[in-house]
Amino acid sequence: MDGVFTVLVTGGAQGIGKGLTAHFLGRGWRVAALDCDADAGAELLAEFAGAAPGRLRFLPADVADEEQVRRAVAELLAWSGGRLDGLVNNAGICGAWKPLEQTALADWNRVLAVNLSGGFLLAKHTAAALRNSHGAIVNIASTRALMSEPDSFAYSASKGGVVALTHALAVSLGPAVRVNCISPGWIECGPWRKAAARTVPQHSEADRAQHPCGRVGTPEDVAELAAWLLSPAAGFVTGQNHVVDGGMTKKMIYL
Repeated sequence: MDGVFTVLVTGGAQGIGKGLTAHFLGRGWRVAALDCDADAGAELLAEFAGAAPGRLRFLPADVADEEQVRRAVAELLAWSGGRLDGLVNNAGICGAWKPLEQTALADWNRVLAVNLSGGFLLAKHTAAALRNSHGAIVNIASTRALMSEPDSFAYSASKGGVVALTHALAVSLGPAVRVNCISPGWIECGPWRKAAARTVPQHSEADRAQHPCGRVGTPEDVAELAAWLLSPAAGFVTGQNHVVDGGMTKKMIYL
């Protein structure tokens, strides 16, 4: 087993996940990016594999399917020589935001399956490798775990579950494995999507003014904290939810 720090990022081919993948590769880490979007995965490899030879692997899988998760983790460990130092459970979907009476049970179940059960399944199937390396898990929740807009039932509930799953895992897997959570606020992911869905950010002064930091967030803001939480420098930090929102949820806004 070599000494290259190895991390698995779910939802790692687009959005915040792509930002995490790029940031970790920039640190010299080895990254396996798991994503259900094959086109985004191909673009990720085309963009980064040449600059990080042998350090980037794309794993196509649906995090809500246990058999696909099991196969993807097995492929990862075969590629890395059995080494896994960190897991970032980032994969997530918003689902359809509809009035309560129009919210189908199937839609509710799919959002919870991806956003919450997916993190559980990845933790379950990587636990042995993470114990062996005394590694760490970072779960990506959302400020929607702490506050809501109308009709966001499944998404908000799933992200609240991620926060609770975090401390349950931290207590259950410690002291061998540390587990923390990041709850991002408004993170601009337009430039980090696959080519067919990419957009150019256009933020108004009002958008920026909602944040005490004076701007909307970027995937790099999340990646910086995630890298620290995965590293030995955060060795006394576990079971915590870290809000990365430019101070937005602390600002009282009256319209």
